[in-house]
Parts: sequence; structure tokens; C-alpha cells
Amino acid sequence: MAQGGRRPRQPLYDAQQRARRDATAWTLVQGVLAPLQFLVFLGSLALVLHTLATGEGAWAANASIVAKTGLLYAIMVTGSIWEKVVFGRYLFAPAFYWEDMVSMLVLALHSTYLMALVTGWLDTGGLMLLALAAYASYAVNATQFLLKLRAARLETAPALHLDAEGAR
Repeated sequence: MAQGGRRPRQPLYDAQQRARRDATAWTLVQGVLAPLQFLVFLGSLALVLHTLATGEGAWAANASIVAKTGLLYAIMVTGSIWEKVVFGRYLFAPAFYWEDMVSMLVLALHSTYLMALVTGWLDTGGLMLLALAAYASYAVNATQFLLKLRAARLETAPALHLDAEGAR
């Protein structure tokens, strides 16, 4: 055990997984889709909040939510392929287990929104509130992935060694 009684953390990727991650085009696909989805999310969030506040702009808000959901599906499918290439399984690889679990909630909420929109199950206010719930879960999930990305970068950053006097 490490100092303080804690077990040392497992690296996010072993050497072979890191090599597969760096070699696959799916890493670039994820790197493009993730920020694109985030930008659409921000615009859509503004439209949803505007619709909730004013009762106007429902068509634009709904269209933006559908666009955000389409990007979510695209990033989930390509992310599953990426996970298969890197870790040998489409979902729930140990390194991304909790991110994948929250992703299932994100998918369920976005899909429920689409079903409610198509069937007329909810009125505009209900649709916008459901979208906000979906967006809150997405924000949690995006934060999980950003923290994971940061951890991966810290693992691969060159170690800075200090000499005995504390100088570099």
C-alpha cells in the first residue's frame, strides 16, 4: 500500500492500450465530436432557458435539442467503437465504467425527450424541463470525461524531478 494506507492508483491505460488509443482514428473522431457536442449544448441550453422564461422559441429549442441528441448518439456509437479498439470491449471497460454508467442515464433522458416530442406526451414546458434534466446529466458526464482526460494527460506528462535542494 502507498503512504497513508491508500492503494496506488491503476494507470488509466497500460502501454498497449495507450498505443492503440494513439493509433486509432476514433480518438480524433472523439476529439472533434466532443467539443462540437458541447458547443451545440451551450446554444441549445440558451434556447431552452429562453423558451422556459418567455414561452417563445419552442421550435428552435426543440430543433436544437434534437441536434444535440443526434450528436450524443454519434459520440456514443463512435465512443463505443473507440472503447472496443482500445480496451477490447464496447462498453464498461474498467477504466471508463462510471463514465459509461452515467452515459446510459444521459442516453435514457435524451431518448425519452425524443419519444415525448414525437408522441406529444409532454407539453412545451414539460419537454423543456426534461431537456434540462438530460442536460444536467450530460454536464455531469462531460465533467467525468474531462477529469479522465486530465488524468490521462497527467499520466503521460514528463515527470519533473527535483534535486535534494528543491531546484529543477
